[in-house]
Amino acid sequence: MSSLFLLDELSVVPHQLGDVVTLGGDEAKHAATVNRMRVGEHTAIGDGRGLIVEGVVVRAEAKELDLAVERVHEHPEPSPRIVLVQALAKGDRDELAVQTATELGVSGVVPWQAERSVSRWAGPKATKGVERWRSIVREAAKQSIRPFVPPVGDLVDLPELIAETDGCRMLVLEPSASIRLTSLTFGTTPEGDADDRSIVLVVGPEGGISPRELEKLDEAGAETVRLGDEVLRTSSAGPAAIAVLNVALGRW
Repeated sequence: MSSLFLLDELSVVPHQLGDVVTLGGDEAKHAATVNRMRVGEHTAIGDGRGLIVEGVVVRAEAKELDLAVERVHEHPEPSPRIVLVQALAKGDRDELAVQTATELGVSGVVPWQAERSVSRWAGPKATKGVERWRSIVREAAKQSIRPFVPPVGDLVDLPELIAETDGCRMLVLEPSASIRLTSLTFGTTPEGDADDRSIVLVVGPEGGISPRELEKLDEAGAETVRLGDEVLRTSSAGPAAIAVLNVALGRW
């Protein structure tokens, strides 16, 4: 399977072998003009919520593509979920972080307006920015052939971030922290009980997370951790931490 196309989220993907799935709109246009799919070639179509069907193309036109289903895969969502809280950053550094995190298997993304964020979203710009991130996530999920398209939440400030992550295990990436991320254990509590809480990774902007923000996050029960001796850019810190978690959770 070298390519994945996504049906509109309101569409229903047939579950039976031999059914025909019709891909339309921009996805069909992309398949025909960019990927140059032809009758007889194999590809996959997913719903972005865990279901992927593989099959052979039986009709390929500029606006529609039909796929005869040969295999059906229903993937459970990984547990615990890993959510990236990415502070807004200048240039395309936050977008790069979101793209790479999606390719690495993140379960959700939340844009954060941190105190030291150079980039500022407000009003229509916030709406446009969130939609831009959702587009990046969708394309990255397709490129990496992921069963799930991670949701991108609305822009949050610090109080909203703390409120929305209540009940989660929050890990704040901070270069000055004394505890390494690699020293933590996952999957069980200190008492030996199963721990399936969502893991929330908080990544600051170029100037780092402010002392006031660190204090508030600490009061909310967040754990402050570091990756290593090097100070990573905001574009690479989150993906690096997700890679560490993938190993710790046995996903890699």
